Amino acid sequence: MLEFLLNYNLMPFHLSLLALILLSMVETIGYYFNIRPTEFLKTLSPKKLTDSPLLNVKFSKTLIVVFLLMNFSFSGYFLQLCVFAQQQQFLPAYYLIIPALIIAVFFTVFMIHCLDQVIKPTLTKQQVSLLGRLATISSGNARPGFSAQARVRDSFGQLHYVQVEPEFGELEFQSQIILIRLKKSHYIAKKISKTNTLFSMENHQ
Repeated sequence: MLEFLLNYNLMPFHLSLLALILLSMVETIGYYFNIRPTEFLKTLSPKKLTDSPLLNVKFSKTLIVVFLLMNFSFSGYFLQLCVFAQQQQFLPAYYLIIPALIIAVFFTVFMIHCLDQVIKPTLTKQQVSLLGRLATISSGNARPGFSAQARVRDSFGQLHYVQVEPEFGELEFQSQIILIRLKKSHYIAKKISKTNTLFSMENHQ
């Protein structure tokens, strides 16, 4: 067991797991003292990255980092153990870092998508005023029975992310829509044709 922990070919994956444990501990302790250490990391992150449609989720973005660290360490261990079963020794870590990272990113995106579909968005009274507002599909495609995320600004200029689906047809990624009705936890939306004069109104919201 000690040889496994001290093996330098496994060190990147050990460090990833250690970072995961430390992050969890810091967040848990910070929660009780009303301090969120990860908020400091958000200020250091590039705005282009934080505004990415992939990161526009209905749960804390800290979970994305947790998923990535967890998947990277587990995929690294899995690959190394597969090699060890064949060759009775571990490969140098630099051969497996890139494959492990690719696998980690794939499973992280999959987990984000699944969790984002399960979590219901919280609708507030202020969001009722979003009816009739112009919006843009910001994540995925929407069709009847399958919602997608859209960004919309209220009358005060505040940006909201809501779940939408069409009555019929499909709403493609980045398509312009109008919110016409509220249905339980999401909005029913209608696609706006590019030739429609309303198309340019979103820029004035």
